Amino acid sequence: MKNLYQIGDTHTLKFTVAEADLASFNGERVHPFYSTFALGRDVEWTCRQFVLQMKEEDEEGIGSFLNIRHKSPAMLGETVTITAILSALDGNKIDCDFRVEIDERLIAEGEQGQRILKKSKLAQMTMAINTP
Repeated sequence: MKNLYQIGDTHTLKFTVAEADLASFNGERVHPFYSTFALGRDVEWTCRQFVLQMKEEDEEGIGSFLNIRHKSPAMLGETVTITAILSALDGNKIDCDFRVEIDERLIAEGEQGQRILKKSKLAQMTMAINTP
């Protein structure tokens, strides 16, 4: 694992809310806002940018937690800016705080965690789960 970052470093990505990002279950629209599920996916991808730069060829990242606090809705066609802020770096542990905004309006905030593991360790974990 390459140690390239310091606490407080950031990665920022922008996402435009698409039809597929709106809250719906079993094909039924719940409401016309950016769903927590889609928001979580986009937050995970933004925070993963740290892992992509830090992992070695024989390593991969795995999520360990995601905590989202929705503060305001985002509508179809609006562009959200997600900023991941490195909050903890301890061994293979990479934790981020994040903010999701449209201009100055806070849409959501929270925390997300990842671990960098050897691909061989992930394979062992998979075998252990799949072995009766």
